[in-house]
Amino acid sequence: MGRGSPIPPMLRRKIVEQYQKGVSQRKIAKSLKLSSSTVHNIIQRFRESETISVRKGQGRKTILDACDLRALRRHCITYRNATVMEITTWAQEYFQKTLSVNTIHRAIRRRRLKLYRSKKKPYLNMIQKRRHFLWAKAHLKWTVAKWKTVLWSDESKFEVLFGKLGRHVIRTKEDKDNPSCYQCSVQKPASLVVWGCMSACGMGSLHIWKGTINAESYNLKLEEIMEAAGVEIMLRISLYMH
Repeated sequence: MGRGSPIPPMLRRKIVEQYQKGVSQRKIAKSLKLSSSTVHNIIQRFRESETISVRKGQGRKTILDACDLRALRRHCITYRNATVMEITTWAQEYFQKTLSVNTIHRAIRRRRLKLYRSKKKPYLNMIQKRRHFLWAKAHLKWTVAKWKTVLWSDESKFEVLFGKLGRHVIRTKEDKDNPSCYQCSVQKPASLVVWGCMSACGMGSLHIWKGTINAESYNLKLEEIMEAAGVEIMLRISLYMH
């Protein structure tokens, strides 16, 4: 049974050339830093078939062929949120083969797929998606000059948390109840809402928002902020979009 990668053709050619010049196999192995058995096998192969190529079919066959790998890839793309253990269970039933988690993990990587942590994106239902589509369609023919009259704004909420609240911790199995291994959480952490805006004229200042955000308070706050910063940016803005 083969061990490791096969010897490159260029190195095999050097072995045969030195052998044809009468150099002993021991000296060839020493000069090329190879084992004597490797040199012997290559020379033996050259004597028998007068070729230096590697025999086809060397090494253990893969348990999953190309067709199986394509089926595995389709399943992974269809069920993107499945764990490797769940995929392994499915593969064992589907292919009727004894497969380990490590085998499936390697097969997934061979199909140029990897396990990533999902990005967080706001959920949009069909009504919201339709509204976005209609808005984009209505503004499809806007010119660059028209877009320059728009003031873009958004707010962001920052929560004051305590300690390093990572999802992972290094510990032993017995340390699961150690307070230093907990992921601390609070029901209502202290938070701060910051509002900002920008346009083609430049960026506006950040403003701390106090109280609850709704349509009425948002419009009142917007008028207040625009009056305060109107000299710099707002006077040249005719439209507002959030």
